[in-house]
Order: sequence, then structure tokens, then C-alpha cells
Amino acid sequence: MSLSAVISGSATEQGQVFQNFIGGEWQNSRSGETFTSTNPARTSEVIGSYQKSTAADLEDAIDAAVEAQPGWAATPAPERGEILLRTALLLEQHKEELARLMTREMGKILKETRGDVQTAIDVAKYMAGEGRRAEGETVPSGLRDKFCMTIRQPMGIVGIITPWNFPLAIPAWKTFPALLAGNAVILKPASDTPLLVLKLAELLHEAGLPAGVLNVVTGPGGSLGDALASNKRIDMISLTGSTEVGRHVAEICGRDLRRCTLELGGKNAVIILEDADIGLAVESVAWGGFGTTGQRCTATSRVIVQKAVQKAFTDGLVVAAEKLRIGDGLQPETEMGPLVNMGRIKAVHEYTEIGKQEGAQLLTGGSAMTTGEYSEGAFYKPTIFTDVSPSMRIAREEVFGPFISILPVASYEEAVQVANSTEYGLSTAIFTENTRLTFRAMRDIESGLIYFNAPTTGAEIQMPFGGMKASGNGHRELGTSAVDEFSETKSIFVSYPARKG
Repeated sequence: MSLSAVISGSATEQGQVFQNFIGGEWQNSRSGETFTSTNPARTSEVIGSYQKSTAADLEDAIDAAVEAQPGWAATPAPERGEILLRTALLLEQHKEELARLMTREMGKILKETRGDVQTAIDVAKYMAGEGRRAEGETVPSGLRDKFCMTIRQPMGIVGIITPWNFPLAIPAWKTFPALLAGNAVILKPASDTPLLVLKLAELLHEAGLPAGVLNVVTGPGGSLGDALASNKRIDMISLTGSTEVGRHVAEICGRDLRRCTLELGGKNAVIILEDADIGLAVESVAWGGFGTTGQRCTATSRVIVQKAVQKAFTDGLVVAAEKLRIGDGLQPETEMGPLVNMGRIKAVHEYTEIGKQEGAQLLTGGSAMTTGEYSEGAFYKPTIFTDVSPSMRIAREEVFGPFISILPVASYEEAVQVANSTEYGLSTAIFTENTRLTFRAMRDIESGLIYFNAPTTGAEIQMPFGGMKASGNGHRELGTSAVDEFSETKSIFVSYPARKG
């Protein structure tokens, strides 16, 4: 039986109607209302209708989580890990189906959606292994007849809010470590891409996850997200989203001193020095800037290039951008798909107009694609501006589209100064063959992720992921410490002196 047949509540002429997953059961929202999601490459195609949940549905989900969490916390960590391993195997079994659904739901090409699913598979396997790792440490005491150690305990109920650009990978890399740590989870996916999270819930349930340990509610980010973040029965919030939303969620959680982990926006830079391999730099920037249609928090947005190689690099990048095959991500020849919805066209184009008004030079792109095969989709041309200064808005604000600004500089020192000049600090790349500058850059660049001779995209699951400054609040996802992010640490002191008298 296909996944879609398993989780469908009913069907209409507008496509399937999908339900919330609460307490191990599929349920309609108490509101009785639904919302639709369409294919951004062909907006007349409805992917499905989803529950427009309310605070009452959230309370149902929290009730289920509160009931299930103690039993889950008492389950041995290796057993929790085995459920994640079975989930990984189910994800592998359904990989192609999930990838094609993801392309239809959010637009990115099959090569990328397959990678998105593979990330979820890899995280599940990685976290399954974490179930048999030491969860604390023993520490020598400074006193006689005393033993010291730490242990890790679940937070309790974790609320997870995920974005639309990685519909499976990000929910997986938050949910799996949260579950392994012994927490119950309330997961709210983005309204543009709820389907893959519902699929994930079904597979976890099939793998043996007890009812109520994972609950999924769909609905508007504003009202439902606020209700989730402000509910005092939620012990922790984990959010990936914009910096603006992150600040708002942090304020809500701060009122009750509840833990809040935030992975936020970026204005990611590539530095190209005069000794760089220009061909490699062009290829990497084209992928980093136009892959996922520029809709990654780690997407290349700024290119800071030494003037000696500015023309060679710029000419090469324009050629690469204009050669990109744009279209429906399900077509094997497509290299860049649509934006996630029609509203994003307006948002990206506003920055094109801002760039022109600020005096930057538009080299290519700068408009929507609206004729022929593109007439029904959210397609926007790969856009490149040059002669951009660090003070311009297009050099400081996150565009989240296929939009690259080129900023010329004279030296390494100026390049680093410009790279560090925004409020963000998520991902930065530098192209150089100079070993001394490589090690200086490791120290000088204010960024949570730094790549050398590679794009700003391409995180690996065994490495911590997260940013500095306004790109986050100091927490890191993935890597060996991922489970710790969803845990409380207790320090234990055991004294065993000889009895007196």
C-alpha cells in the first residue's frame, strides 16, 4: 500500500484530504476547516488539503504527548534507537516516492529532493547509533570517598516548528534526536509543505513508535506557532525559520525561561581571492546561489571578489546562470525549479527593484518567467547584480531566492571586513590556494560554517550545524551533541565514607 493511501482521511475533486496525527490516530481539526497546497511549478495542481488546526487541536496533541512521554522516557535508549533504525529502512524503501512528492510539493529538482530524503535516512541511522553511546561522563572528585558523574534526562515535551525548504531533512534532524533523548514531540510543519512530515509520522508509527510520542498538527504559522511557543506545557521549542520569527519566538519562551533553540537566516558570502581557481569558484557559486532556487538558509547571496579577477569570475557566472535549464523539477533535464509559491515572486522581485534604485548594475535575470510552460508556475530568472556596496540593502538583507550580489574588494582584509559586515553569520566560503590565508580565515570569519574551495551549502550530518550573530541563538543541530540539545544534564555526587562509630 502506498503511503498516500495510508494517511489519507478522505478524497475530493481537489485531491486528498490529510489529517493531523495525534495520539497515534489520524484526526480532523476541531475547526472543521482545511487549507490547500499546490504544486509551485503548476499551481492549478492541488497536492492536498490539510487541517487548519487551532489551539484546541494543539491541546489534544499535548494531552497525548504528556500521557505518552513517561513511558517513552523509561524505554531504554538502545530500544529507542532501534525504532529510528527501522524508520531509516522504511525511508529507504520509499525514497523515490517521497522525493517525487517533495518535488511536487515545494518545487526543487529531483536530484535535490532525493538528497533531502537521504539526509533524513542518514540522520535516522546516525541517531540510532547514538542510542548506544555514553550519555554522560564520570569525573574525578576532589574529595576522598566520593564519586561524581553526569547523566542526561529528557526535557519532556518538545515543540518543533520547521520550514518549507527542507520538508523532510529538517524535521528529521530535529525530531530524531529529540525522540532518542526520551522526549515526546509536537511537530508543526510549514503550511507550504506539510505532506512529507505527515509521511514521516506514518513511517515512525509503522516502525514501532508508541502512540502519542510524536504528534503532528498542521495549520497557520502565526496563530498555531504562537500557541505552540507560548504553551507552558511545552518544555522546549526548536525552530528553523527567519530571524524575525526567531526573535518573536525567543521573546515568548523567555517569559517563562523555557529552552528555545533557533536556527535562523543568513546572508552568506563567498570570498574569491586573486589566486582562486576561477572555474571552480564559478561552478560552486552557481550551485550555492541557484540550487534550491536560492531558497536555503545557507544559499550563496553575496560574492566578495578581488578586483584582479572580478571580470573573469563575473563573466563566467553570468554564462552559467543563463545556461541553467529552468522548469518543473520532475523533469530530469531541469537544473532549477520554481520558487515555493507565487507570493515569493513578488518578494524576490522587490529586491530586484531595490537593487536598481540603489545603483547596482543588473547583469542578468531580474524578472519572473510567465509565458509558455512557465505561465502557471512561480518561476524567476537567476539574477545577478554587480557593483554592489556593503551598505546596500541587497547586500545586507536576506532575499531567499535565486539572487546574487557581487561586491568588489581590493584585499583579503577588506574581503573579510565586508563578509563580517552583516548581522548574520551562518555560512561563508572562501576560494584561495594560499595556506596562510586559509588559516587566517578560519580565525577571522564570523560564521558558524566555513567552507574552503566549496559552496556555502553542503552540511554533513556528523558535524554541528548553526550560525553566529543573528543566524541563531548559540545552539547547534546535528553532530554528536544533537541529543544533548534536547536533554537536561544532571550532576550526581555520591559520597561513601566509612561509617563512624
